[in-house]
Amino acid sequence: MPKAIWNGALLAESDECVVVEGNQYFPPDSINKQYFKESTTHTTCYWKGEASYYTILDGKENKDAAWYYPSTKEKAKPIEGYLAFRGGVRVEV
Repeated sequence: MPKAIWNGALLAESDECVVVEGNQYFPPDSINKQYFKESTTHTTCYWKGEASYYTILDGKENKDAAWYYPSTKEKAKPIEGYLAFRGGVRVEV
């Protein structure tokens, strides 16, 4: 079962992840919300839409280490609301 871990904290775990462009996208109900803080950062993907970010907090701050698409374009609907990770977050499959 895929897991996302940072600084020893289990951020997310699910057997219902969706893989897109090599990234595991975790369902929103699989995250441990106490580690996530909304960020003001947004980026745009030409085929997925506008991404929003979370900063991870667990004694240390990992700015914009998780992203998700709150409302996707049609081809990306399977990952709408799902989270992916970067910035040193280890995803184990």
